[in-house]
Amino acid sequence: MIFGSARRGVGKVRDLTPEEVARGLTEGRMLLVDVRERNEIAAESYPEAVEMPMSQFDPAALPDPEGREIVFACRSGQRSVTASLMAQEAGLPYDAHLAGGILAWKAAGLPTE
Repeated sequence: MIFGSARRGVGKVRDLTPEEVARGLTEGRMLLVDVRERNEIAAESYPEAVEMPMSQFDPAALPDPEGREIVFACRSGQRSVTASLMAQEAGLPYDAHLAGGILAWKAAGLPTE
């Protein structure tokens, strides 16, 4: 599924499955950016994700992905879509998110910390 934004005609966001993201992380092709809040991350987190809470999200502060694709993630997939659209509005080419968030990640049997 691809989400479009009515805001200023910006962006589309690509849904990636948990399996696609896990494979991309293992292969070093993706950088996962977790936009959940710190209390959520403290309770359970994605292995090796960069933390950037949505309440403080600033696309200009995103880390250099060093040739990897940035993929946004959250709890259910809504905030990650918002983060991707905000990055695109800032002129960045980051159009992917983990569909279903950590809920889908866990349902797929993937590890959390």
